[in-house]
Amino acid sequence: MNSLSGPLKKRKTVFTCQSCGYQTPKWLGKCPDCGQWQSFAEEAQAPAPLKTFGLPADTPQKPVPIDTVELSAEERLTTGMAEFDRVLGGGLVPGTLILIGGDPGIGKSTLMLQALHGLASQGAKVLYVSGEESVKQIKIRSQRLAAISASMLVVSEISLEAILAMVESEKPDVLVIDSIQTMYNGDLSSAPGSVTQVRESTMQLMIMAKKTGIPTFLVGHVTKDGAIAGPRIMEHMVDTVLYFEGDRNHVFRILRAVKNRFGSTNEIGVFEMKAAGLMEVANPSAVFLAERPENSPGSVVTATMEGTRPILIELQGLAAGTSLGTPRRTILGLDQNRVALLVAVMEKKLGLQLMGHDIFMNVAGGVKVVEPAVDMGIVTAIASSFLDRPLSGGTVVLGEVGLTGEVRAISHVDLRVMEIKKMGFTRCIVPLGNLKRMTTRDELEVVGIGTVAEAMELLF
Repeated sequence: MNSLSGPLKKRKTVFTCQSCGYQTPKWLGKCPDCGQWQSFAEEAQAPAPLKTFGLPADTPQKPVPIDTVELSAEERLTTGMAEFDRVLGGGLVPGTLILIGGDPGIGKSTLMLQALHGLASQGAKVLYVSGEESVKQIKIRSQRLAAISASMLVVSEISLEAILAMVESEKPDVLVIDSIQTMYNGDLSSAPGSVTQVRESTMQLMIMAKKTGIPTFLVGHVTKDGAIAGPRIMEHMVDTVLYFEGDRNHVFRILRAVKNRFGSTNEIGVFEMKAAGLMEVANPSAVFLAERPENSPGSVVTATMEGTRPILIELQGLAAGTSLGTPRRTILGLDQNRVALLVAVMEKKLGLQLMGHDIFMNVAGGVKVVEPAVDMGIVTAIASSFLDRPLSGGTVVLGEVGLTGEVRAISHVDLRVMEIKKMGFTRCIVPLGNLKRMTTRDELEVVGIGTVAEAMELLF
């Protein structure tokens, strides 16, 4: 007997890794791409139609000679927060897509509200879309932050179709999605926060930003490893990736760019969390050195570069004897492998018996330092604690240490020395290679060293 209608077509499904986005036609216990166990979920393979915002879907694009492309002198939008604008590269570029990640409660939503208030106070029309809070909750937090403006629109919505329609009707100058993991596309059967939903939502928001020229912020959750949750392709699609770092129990927050198509990736912004919100820290060196103990063994000041900005930090080292067979190495804010390398150099070239001592290193203020220019500061802090001799007041130590014990030249030494002089220090220990090329030495005693042995004789 013939049926009146044909057989129903079975909807194709695919198993997607919820950690990295890897897809396979059958279920696997372990993801072959990222190595995660039990991370595959079955999802319908139904790609969402992409909105074209006034352009036909089949409009062909023709390549053009690059020298015929005309550039308009578009000014960047400034948020009024100098630290935020510096990390962005000078402000918001029209049509840019920015992803901001950070631990829960670190202050991502607070930063967004304050930035939008700064834009709204300049006459810009801004739209804040929250998928986690109601409009009343946003109003309560905005009152506490004193970030209320008539041109700031707020809405609680998770439907991506409704948000895109809202953007077309309201035509805001800046859009914030908080957070991208809560967005839901009705054309997909998977739950909000899944890899498919996050990927498709980001793709549609990227197309919207490029077609309309609206700068768009995407707030993203992070995993327990500190990476932004969701597929890695999301970070490839956006123009800028920012990380909001810091300890929830610390008052300082650091905004760092790890990807920026319109600016440097080395800039950082320093903020202080207060009851009224995030306050900019114009002079981070003074803040990080405010509670530095005087004449204390193991405390050394060095200078690190964050983009174009030199920052003085305090390195704290502690070498304590142990009865255990394997001494401990606890490192906070520094590369653990780098510290282990420098300890080996100190044992070999200086004759310090550190194998029987626990070694603890810390960067005061919760800052993370990765550049090798602070090697001499690490060596000096450990030696000072091991010998129980404090460093003379007013001394700053700079230099990269090699495996043979030589002290190598570092970059931007003139900027570092200018910051050292501005903060009131009187003596600076620099590599001998930098001393020959330095131009600023006024009112500051600058001493060059060639090896770590010379530095120890000079300092202790």
